[in-house]
Amino acid sequence: MAVKTSFYTPEELREIGFAKIGKNVLISRKASIYAPELIEIGDNVRIDDFCILSGRIKLGSYIHVAAGCYLFAGDYGIEMEDFSGLSSRVAIYAVTDDYGGKYLTNPTVPSQYRNVVGGKVHIGKHVIVGTGVTILPGVTIGEGAAIGAMSLVTKDVQPWKIAVGIPAKEIKERSKDLLQLERKLEESRRQE
Repeated sequence: MAVKTSFYTPEELREIGFAKIGKNVLISRKASIYAPELIEIGDNVRIDDFCILSGRIKLGSYIHVAAGCYLFAGDYGIEMEDFSGLSSRVAIYAVTDDYGGKYLTNPTVPSQYRNVVGGKVHIGKHVIVGTGVTILPGVTIGEGAAIGAMSLVTKDVQPWKIAVGIPAKEIKERSKDLLQLERKLEESRRQE
């Protein structure tokens, strides 16, 4: 009898029924996946323990979703481009209840009494999101941006900016030196 690891095997991942599943994908057996038929995952992706993925999600390649991250996409969707990553305890909401007080809230209430709102969340290539960050519906985080720990992202972040705080504000430029490393990685892969 084969010993089970903490990650699903490639065969088990195919059986889950993802819309797309790439090569070298590691998903913890302790992660919770809802509606896998709406989830696309590229190559070289790792999703750690206690993560929740729910709704229309598209993950590129070379992505890490650290322990305890929550991606609530609903029908609006969450997209993470190549080389992006989430540190532990990041929460991304593409959908939410209307908190204004004119409607009832939470999923136990029939839909005619609720006003679920949202917008697609897009995380660009090379984006890194620090621990404990919350990202609200409709936000685009541009290529190469970095979000500091414990920030609340309520509006778009421009490419190659570092943003921190509650609400998150852009404070300075992020180095683009990592693009040279991406080129070297691609060159080494072509030589294999």
